[in-house]
Amino acid sequence: MDLGISGRVAVITGGDSGMGYASAEYLLREDVKIVLSDLHDGELQEAAKKLAALGDVRAFAADLTTTEGANALRDFADKAFAAKPTILVNSAGVTGATGDFLDIDDEGWMKTIQADLMAAVRVCRAFIPGMREQGWGRIVLFTSEDAVQPYVEELPYCAAKAGLMNLTKGLSKAYGADGVLVNSVAPAFVASPMTDAMMEQRAGELGVSFDEAIESFLTEKRPGMVAKRRGRAEEIAAAVAFLCSEQASFITGENLRVDGGAVLTMAS
Repeated sequence: MDLGISGRVAVITGGDSGMGYASAEYLLREDVKIVLSDLHDGELQEAAKKLAALGDVRAFAADLTTTEGANALRDFADKAFAAKPTILVNSAGVTGATGDFLDIDDEGWMKTIQADLMAAVRVCRAFIPGMREQGWGRIVLFTSEDAVQPYVEELPYCAAKAGLMNLTKGLSKAYGADGVLVNSVAPAFVASPMTDAMMEQRAGELGVSFDEAIESFLTEKRPGMVAKRRGRAEEIAAAVAFLCSEQASFITGENLRVDGGAVLTMAS
């Protein structure tokens, strides 16, 4: 399928590993030029070096928990190629503060919200004006199953992801008439450095192997995942690439679940 986005410039945050990295791979195969961003420059440069075998990539480390960081990324991306970015994929995020609700303080809440919600606000605010000027844009934000099916030990993360769903819908209404389409993808328990760390911790707490930790987590915490496995980053990236494409030109304001059936209701 020709996605119709050859030659466009995409900015991908959280791009040094996992779903952001896989999204970069997909878009590079469609002849999209990539500005790859993440927090730590060393890992980011290594990721960009690997991706360069597939196409044109530039890397820029940015702290998106500040307006200055988001604006610096925009300024770099605007000059990286002959054309300004018209695609934004925001996959940056953290698990954040976890535990009993009564034990999580304001600082834990705010750090999670800064990384998972406000970072997306900042990059959207930075890049939407350029898309409006060009009359074409695609934004894909990363929500989660947690946005509609909250887990009591991850409430700051759940609340931030629910906020991202609302942001997606609101931005789609605000800028759709300008040709800027805004959607989100909602993964669930995808193999990534984040879930690897979760399962390593679980394995240590339970005194079991890594694979046994995954198996017990699926049984106890994710009974709706009928595939009985973690998702693969490339499975999420395929959905991201579609939403970035001309093939998705009549889709905006949607939250596309790519969750193996994890969410047990019909709620979006």
